[in-house]
Amino acid sequence: MSLTFETAVEDRHRRIDPAAYRETYVIGDVHGCRATLDALLGTIEPGPETLLVFVGDLVRKGPDSPGVLEFVRTHDNAVSVMGNNERKLVDGEKTVPGLTEADLEYMADLPLVLSWEGNLVVHGGINPRKPLSEQTQAELLTFRSLGGGSYERPYWFEQHAQAPRVFFGHTVLAEPFATPGAVGLDTGCVYGGQLTAYRCSTGEFVAVDPPETHQSRSADSIVDPQPQCRGSV
Repeated sequence: MSLTFETAVEDRHRRIDPAAYRETYVIGDVHGCRATLDALLGTIEPGPETLLVFVGDLVRKGPDSPGVLEFVRTHDNAVSVMGNNERKLVDGEKTVPGLTEADLEYMADLPLVLSWEGNLVVHGGINPRKPLSEQTQAELLTFRSLGGGSYERPYWFEQHAQAPRVFFGHTVLAEPFATPGAVGLDTGCVYGGQLTAYRCSTGEFVAVDPPETHQSRSADSIVDPQPQCRGSV
């Protein structure tokens, strides 16, 4: 099924123009790990002509959510979609020390979808069985499984093989994932995994190890992606 943009999603959909930059990197869930982000940026060495696109969950669980937000907010070449953890802070469901009213306003205004020709960025995922216009905010923020449970195969990203290619986070992966239809970038840096970026010009992953582990995570909630499962749905 072809994914189309209609009014319901248009309000939270922002189109970007990577052609205005020499290079584009899409970066996985940072979760308040500013030191790890700095290590990744030191590896990438982005200049003002490098576009940095984040898949959301800039905040929570790590030690420096304000620092991560400060970086993204103050750099014109950095953009992000909203993650479910930004949504929790905006809704008052969770709190993080040190965040300002300006931080909350920034998170509230984040788009649910970023796109450029042939590509989408969302935090959780898309349901390829229906148009984008029919998908809810909750799905764009947290969608994972086409089965009956949150961690039940098939996962949408193992099945989605047609355009547009969808960059996503949210699902913690044992290793980064890339097919023609989906690129998964949450490799669990807050849980001791790497922070991963995708270099769009070459199709290469760039990753750094975190200085420390901030939270534990059970092995059964870390997905070992299976590219061989991919196929049109």
